[in-house]
Amino acid sequence: WKIRNTLRVAFIWGFIQNLIAMLVNKVFGITVITSELRGVLVKADGRSFDLGVLSRRVVTDAGVAYIVDDWDGGANVIDNFNYHGCGTGTNAEAAGDTQLQTECTTALNPDSTRATGTKTQPSANQMRTVGTLTFDASAAVTEHGILTQAATGGGTLLDRSQFTAINVVSGDSIQFTYTLTLTAGG
Repeated sequence: WKIRNTLRVAFIWGFIQNLIAMLVNKVFGITVITSELRGVLVKADGRSFDLGVLSRRVVTDAGVAYIVDDWDGGANVIDNFNYHGCGTGTNAEAAGDTQLQTECTTALNPDSTRATGTKTQPSANQMRTVGTLTFDASAAVTEHGILTQAATGGGTLLDRSQFTAINVVSGDSIQFTYTLTLTAGG
């Protein structure tokens, strides 16, 4: 699974973009935002499989606008980016995405409820949220998003990741770890 996912063009392009972002920061001192999504599949019988890095992109235009509006004193609260949604959509990630393509609803336990993440700050320039989605039906999970509300079908999308299918059955769960890194320039 890791090899198939890593060889996807979108995964390779995300890896290259992260390298370019680090280079731009190092050479030109420009602040950059990068993201990384990791996954662990936990089977109903308790066995777990570390899926490694699932994706390294895409922070959305809507997510950036939400953060700027919070800074500007609007009604937005950046703390709300703590809900993990998943789905079966296969469209490539894009900065213009505003929702998951085909979000899981009835396959989740409880239905239509995104996982609430546990937030940490692994270093001064990183935000991390870890959320576990549990399933009570079979699904081929191919996308993940960080959103601002627990109920499926709404909220603002900070980041959308698309990856090789993770096949789940009733009783399985996926633990997603999302890390957003802001690298200062200067």
